[in-house]
Amino acid sequence: MTAKIIGKKGKKLTIEITVDLEDSMLGSEEAIQESVNKAGALASEEALKQFDTKGQPIEVKGKTLQSKGEEEKRYQTPYGEIKLSRHVYQYKGKGKTFCPLEYSARIIGTSTPQFSKQVSFKMAYNAARVVQKDLSECHQRDVSVAFLQNSSASVAEIVQKKEGAWHYALPKIKEEITTIAIGLDGTCMHLKKEGWREAMTGTISFYNAKTERQHTIYIGATPEYGKSCFFERFTREIEQVKARYPLVKYIGVADGAEVNWRFLAPYIETEVLDFFHASGYLGAVAKALHPRNGKKQREWLDIHCHQLKHESNAADHLYKEMLKAQKEAAGLSKVIKEKLDKTVTYYKNHKHQMDYAGYASKKYPIGSGVTEAACKTLIKQRLCLSGMRWKDAGATCILNLRALNLTTERWHQFWRKINQFGIGPIPAL
Repeated sequence: MTAKIIGKKGKKLTIEITVDLEDSMLGSEEAIQESVNKAGALASEEALKQFDTKGQPIEVKGKTLQSKGEEEKRYQTPYGEIKLSRHVYQYKGKGKTFCPLEYSARIIGTSTPQFSKQVSFKMAYNAARVVQKDLSECHQRDVSVAFLQNSSASVAEIVQKKEGAWHYALPKIKEEITTIAIGLDGTCMHLKKEGWREAMTGTISFYNAKTERQHTIYIGATPEYGKSCFFERFTREIEQVKARYPLVKYIGVADGAEVNWRFLAPYIETEVLDFFHASGYLGAVAKALHPRNGKKQREWLDIHCHQLKHESNAADHLYKEMLKAQKEAAGLSKVIKEKLDKTVTYYKNHKHQMDYAGYASKKYPIGSGVTEAACKTLIKQRLCLSGMRWKDAGATCILNLRALNLTTERWHQFWRKINQFGIGPIPAL
């Protein structure tokens, strides 16, 4: 099995591939893939050479740099490792070096852009050892776990550094957007030195006049005392959306955590307490009213959950019924009393956010299911697999990659921006 270049004219490269077919189809397919990879590596090497200089002096940031000569380096591509001699430059023969080929070809670490893209995409969804097996079994690419971790971390670092500078365009939405719901929630993940702590998710969801969700922006953050970095990043996303959609209705949909509502207040017109949190508290009232009759508890719950969702002022009526139950709670167990008291307090603090009949008439969403689901898809499904414990840097890396992937079109926009603008400024020399 061989692959060799037999011609090159301008940008056109001709490669001859010889494949030794096997007696089995599987064997033949493996041979074909091996040959195609060899051809891909050859083509990648030639493609990279386009970005090198001929060794002439170059000017960078007002300084004239001289080539130190050609130095050999290994690069990782989707098809295999290649060795390439390329010019490395230095100012007056000392200090930091600069490689024009790596800068112009958008090399990330030691990987070509396409291989960086493939590795970071796979790492966003699977553990490093799973990705290692995937590349070996499906692509005949054998790389180390350390390489996969470092490569994806390099991409995630670019995501983070460019977060404030690169604005991502919203997808083309055919439906007219009438409501934008902003939600945030937390879920626990295991940090190596601190144990279980709360990571955060934020969502910005776009709805049409039929309350059909058209698009969602996702943001995630590792555990952080005070959550200031998360709030800063989320604020930036919200302000960009409000600049694009200044006239639609903005609502907040969240659970009862006070910190959530303090953050949301400046950006929304209407507060909507998640219906499933509100209705979930009613079980305590049903038990207080019918402590020994499960059938009556279920009947009471069905009736009053329906009223809460569909009738005006239902939350106020329920609150009054709870107060009455509190006064008549003398014969109840301590546990039931405590749960009833907790429910009374909850409704006292949040009944102004429970006008579900009114929200429905305005076609507002009433559930925080999008944000609850984000806790699972953004954090739990990747960061909380069996036995996983994270350092903050590693978890931040994965969250950056996953949020970019989950938000429609952002992943491709990110790589187009790398292709257009590069991965960063030329380093100080």
